Amino acid sequence: MHPRRPDGFDGLGYRGGARDEQGFGGAFPARSFSSASDLSHWVTTPPDIPGSRNLHWGEKSPPYGVPGPSTPLEGPAEEPFPGGSSGGGVPGQSTEQLNRFAGFGIGLASLFTENVLAHPCIVLRRQCQVNYHARHYHLTPFTVINIMYSFNKTQGPRALWKGMGSTFIVQGVTLGAEGIISEFTPLPREISHKWNPKQIGEHLLLKSLTYMVAMPFYSASLIETVQSEIIRDNTGILECVKEGIGRVIGLGVPHSKRLLPLLSLIFPTVLHGVLHYIISSIIQKFVLLILKRKTYSSHLAESTSPVQSMLDAYFPELIANFAASLCSDVILYPLETVLHRLHIQGTRTIIDNTDLGYEVLPINTQYEGMRDCINTIRQEEGVLGFYKGFGAVIIQYTLHAAVLQITKIIYSTLLQNSA
Repeated sequence: MHPRRPDGFDGLGYRGGARDEQGFGGAFPARSFSSASDLSHWVTTPPDIPGSRNLHWGEKSPPYGVPGPSTPLEGPAEEPFPGGSSGGGVPGQSTEQLNRFAGFGIGLASLFTENVLAHPCIVLRRQCQVNYHARHYHLTPFTVINIMYSFNKTQGPRALWKGMGSTFIVQGVTLGAEGIISEFTPLPREISHKWNPKQIGEHLLLKSLTYMVAMPFYSASLIETVQSEIIRDNTGILECVKEGIGRVIGLGVPHSKRLLPLLSLIFPTVLHGVLHYIISSIIQKFVLLILKRKTYSSHLAESTSPVQSMLDAYFPELIANFAASLCSDVILYPLETVLHRLHIQGTRTIIDNTDLGYEVLPINTQYEGMRDCINTIRQEEGVLGFYKGFGAVIIQYTLHAAVLQITKIIYSTLLQNSA
């Protein structure tokens, strides 16, 4: 289980010398900032937006070209802005203002795409995954666009934006649970660079406990996103919390004999969440390392413009996050299909007919567990049955990539105009 997007969220962190000595045991020399230009490298680090993924194993990476305690670079350190902020490049005041809000603006655009603009794709993707009746699997974006148009025409725009508030609630519950558990237990929220197998095991245990706490609310959010708007009541934004608590204590939820107990949902939920986190973390670190080495080599080969230096400071990490989310979603898509079917079973949920674009269908599955669900899908729907609605994933990440590229163009234009 992972919220779009994703897995953890850190505010602006000051990384001064005192923190280096205490947090890393003196492994890195303390940095002293003698001028505002030195300090600006750190206070302008793009913050993590609440609700975005934070898949870092250690401290958050500073902008490329600035050696810090979390990312020691080989070779000589380079100034992010050749000639300094008061030199002959970009004027100091305008550069400082753009640099101050660049990380926030770029991160906000990525967050908006991941959680708001892509929500219709998430809705249709989940409806296709739980629809065992469907004859059309919607494996390509062309059929997905067509069915989205049909839903919008017959039910209105709300049909594609339902349950968006509950997804943010699940993210908030996940964040709160992780913070509380880490405060009252020795389980670490982050893995230091001097990691060991015990530390990794404790960190993954923290993630597992977090997914367990958020599981009933995730189940309630899933129901809100797939429930047909035709028979849907006007629910409040806190309905997800009410239904999640009701699922735990067994009250307020329409019960059915086919409803699986929460204990039987723990293993597939934790398995999906932990695997998604591990795959995302590995791919993110790998892509970020490649991009930074490539950028560092280009800086050594030729002089870099101030515009390119600022872009290199922010976009490698966004691209790494994008690649990590895409790869983990694609790899774990079959497991996600099984997970959603187990969560939705027995909840008396009515979904839209994804074959016709109108009418509704009940969910009457009778899976006995995760293994039975996998075998049934493979026998009755084939291997492609695990990938129902995959075309929505293609549209979702195409939109995300387009927004990142547009943001990069706009940012480059602003920097060039201020030069």
